[in-house]
Amino acid sequence: MCFARGNSSPCLEGRGLLATYVEVISGEAPRLWFQKGAKLVVIHSLEDMRLTEDIVIDTTKDAVVIDGVSKIFKKSRPLLRLPWREQKEEKREVRAVDDVTMTVKRREIMGILGANGSGKSTLVRILSTLLIPDTGHVTIFGYDVEKDERMVQRLINRVSVEASFFKKLSPMENLIYAARLYNMPGAEARAKIRSILGRLGIPQDRIGSPLEHMSRGMQQKVAIARAFLTAPIVLLLDEPTTGLDPRSKIDVQNFVRQLRADHDATILITTHDMDEAEALCDRVAIIDQGRIVAMGTVDELKRAVAERMERTTPVTMNEVFMHYTVAHLISDADIERYGSWEKAFEAFEAQKEDEEE
Repeated sequence: MCFARGNSSPCLEGRGLLATYVEVISGEAPRLWFQKGAKLVVIHSLEDMRLTEDIVIDTTKDAVVIDGVSKIFKKSRPLLRLPWREQKEEKREVRAVDDVTMTVKRREIMGILGANGSGKSTLVRILSTLLIPDTGHVTIFGYDVEKDERMVQRLINRVSVEASFFKKLSPMENLIYAARLYNMPGAEARAKIRSILGRLGIPQDRIGSPLEHMSRGMQQKVAIARAFLTAPIVLLLDEPTTGLDPRSKIDVQNFVRQLRADHDATILITTHDMDEAEALCDRVAIIDQGRIVAMGTVDELKRAVAERMERTTPVTMNEVFMHYTVAHLISDADIERYGSWEKAFEAFEAQKEDEEE
């Protein structure tokens, strides 16, 4: 028996598993071992990973239910090291997700808006079974992400801004590899791959070129194509259009709408692109410092902020976002104290900058 260290398996990463080892035993078929948190999970054969067969879901249930979920990370504080004195390492807690509760309906496109470091990606990693919440629980069509993780992995697919691939292989080879794990016939897979990549703006003559020779934007399109290829029931898009040009962003948005229309997919998308959220999402939730500070349709949030600001002209989604992500939520007393919402906002932004210095 021998173990060979392998590359991260990109298409399985979207399902919550990272390829770690190939185990070879004389006279037996190879087995794949995957890193999941601190555990190694064995996949005895590719049949175990054919995830689109025999899936039964209860369509009367909500697609995603997040109930009181929190996730805390402990980070070391840098200390002045004195060689003659023994010192204990001091750790600080970072509450990446803080008591988040929300529900996503079947076939809904739900946006999660937040600045960098607000907790968006941590929340998506919990939904995709890559992280275990410290408190609360999450269900996907009634399946618990901890107790029923293998079924959840069959229901979801995830596209991350840090999408991983076998960089020496071409887009076609990477996507054929993903398709085979879903038991998709080769001829059908090749036809779908060419169609999807073409619609995403990747020229036919580049489909056979190594990914390492492609731009970051092109690689991100291949990651999106990989998710669309298998028509997931729940699609988690973690800043999928970061690095794409405006034309490509529109192509991806159109594809997302088509995926919902053709396959009844439920889609959760994280972004800090307000125009994208407004164009694509049925509802949005704004997350700040790990907490959901506002949730509703774009029009509902705009009306609420316009009323608070006493504006007769429409507000933009950028103004909505800035309003709700002020560290200290502006109250009526604040508006009275400073004379207007805008002046109160400027005062608290200046206060936040002073605290960060």
